[in-house]
Amino acid sequence: MKTEIQTVDTVRRPVRGAQAPPMIRDTQAQSSSLTQIPTAVIYCEGNFAKIDGKTANGLVRHSEAYKIISVIDSAHGGENSGQVLDDVINNVPILKDLDAAVAHATAKPDTFVYGMAPSTGRLSLADRGVVLDAIGRGMNIVSGLHEYLSDDPEIAQAASDRQVTIRDIRKPKASKDMRLFDGSIADVHALRIAVLGTDCAIGKRTTATVLARALNAKGIKTVLVGTGQTGLMQGAKYGVAMDAVPPQFCCGELEGAIVAASEAEQPDVILIEGQGALSHPAFCTSTFILRGSQPDAVILQHAPKRAHRCDFPNMPMPTPASEIALIEAFSDTKVIGVTLNHEGMSEAEITNTIAGLSERLGLPVTDALSRPAAHLLAMVVAAYPGLQQEVPVAAI
Repeated sequence: MKTEIQTVDTVRRPVRGAQAPPMIRDTQAQSSSLTQIPTAVIYCEGNFAKIDGKTANGLVRHSEAYKIISVIDSAHGGENSGQVLDDVINNVPILKDLDAAVAHATAKPDTFVYGMAPSTGRLSLADRGVVLDAIGRGMNIVSGLHEYLSDDPEIAQAASDRQVTIRDIRKPKASKDMRLFDGSIADVHALRIAVLGTDCAIGKRTTATVLARALNAKGIKTVLVGTGQTGLMQGAKYGVAMDAVPPQFCCGELEGAIVAASEAEQPDVILIEGQGALSHPAFCTSTFILRGSQPDAVILQHAPKRAHRCDFPNMPMPTPASEIALIEAFSDTKVIGVTLNHEGMSEAEITNTIAGLSERLGLPVTDALSRPAAHLLAMVVAAYPGLQQEVPVAAI
């Protein structure tokens, strides 16, 4: 029997069919009910805990769609992924290769996740061999590359022969099925907060995830709308891979995701994951996010020790003040706080930077990972005190 190669269109959620992560069926009980989420090995050779390993980093920190059982990176073989990433022990080991990852698992892993986001967006020759090896072992493939593995004749044929699926997170649907912006975002009554940044791969999605958890834990119903491949891999119920959509439809597709979340969930708050940076000349995604979501407020993520933009050594980082001014000039919104990416910073430097930035900007500043989530929650509640009574607030 020929197996259909499943791909993932970058459409608004909720999703079903090929776009959604497959669930494991209880074959022992001959039951058609779904019993558990798939297990996954994340491939991140030479890049775990680095900028190009952001997909693996994100999945290790948070995954609703897959149970992560190990990370592959020979540079950290034998170490603990949580300790390498955040200096916190977790139950996800780093192993040297796919052989070790399969041997470590109690049963064959269901899924092989390509956990890197190289600037080329393409698969290297060495990585291609590992993907084919995983397919040969009967593992489903998940990829967020701009190169669609389901369109590769050799990889697609191998997947068909082994009856496994390929999820190309960034593969867009046909233009005829895409949505144009129509202004229906004005009918969304939930408070909309976008988490933007001063660069790409700076922690916007992580901060948004931590904030969503904190708000929901406080009884403030919150939905996070994903805008990139990692968020969708993590199991975002609503979202669109913005950088895979033709510009004509970016605002409309995001608007549709937010409207769908509003209508289905009736949340108090909708968080929108940022991409790139508004000031970054290599990316336009932030412009579409601001236009399509029309956020009531923005939280800005910044890495104080980052001297230049990712992959652009001759392009200095902007200051938080300049990025805030640009955001507020470009869109009818207000930056309500700043969060830090503490890469390269000591504990004392984090503390001093939080105090200094807060004084200079006149805004609350925190770090979503190194400081209590309550500080991030307080940033939002200070701007919108009505949320404590679970009353949606329309404007600052």
